[in-house]
Amino acid sequence: MYTPNPFALPVDQPAAAHAVITDNPFAAMVLTGAEGIEAIHIPFLLDAARGPHGTLRAHVARANPVWKHFGNEAAMVIFWGPHAYVSPDWYVSEGLVPTWNYVAVHAYGVPQIVDDHDQVAALLADLSAASEQTLTPKAPWTIDRVPLDQRAALMRGIVAFEIPITRLEAKQKLSQNRTPEDIAGVATGLRTTGGDANTTVADLMEKAAR
Repeated sequence: MYTPNPFALPVDQPAAAHAVITDNPFAAMVLTGAEGIEAIHIPFLLDAARGPHGTLRAHVARANPVWKHFGNEAAMVIFWGPHAYVSPDWYVSEGLVPTWNYVAVHAYGVPQIVDDHDQVAALLADLSAASEQTLTPKAPWTIDRVPLDQRAALMRGIVAFEIPITRLEAKQKLSQNRTPEDIAGVATGLRTTGGDANTTVADLMEKAAR
């Protein structure tokens, strides 16, 4: 990922990159499959304490043949953070052009299949718990509500895997290369336009400029 110095997050201190992953768990995993380059879209869990860059956990449908290529080649997992279009009308400076502000993390590693029954069960429980937590104050749904025989059938229908992260790339392009006046103008423009994504990008821009 092309990352000029003003936009780089320090991957030797991965907490900021890990936060993007945790806050935006639904990602695209790109790897080589039977038809060449393939991409799948699935949610991931991050175990930040395992390995120098953390370990990703996920599963795919067993009917998806992509899992047959796990263990052979590295995959890239792309996590998108907040993003927003930036209009030149919001700058104080003249002669600038449209751009897009965004936060993104690329995680690389070789997917490894997890066969252990207890680990697969824990993954399913952890995935649902992480997603249900975002729905507070709703009482969380748990996999214990699925009958045991049905749960066993569901587990047979998936392939669980982990990716020990060997390399992280992290970028936050938030107008750090612009003047304070331009940054303030863009942040105001985003807030005036409204929407959660625009407001979040405006907040991040102001934080990065401090």
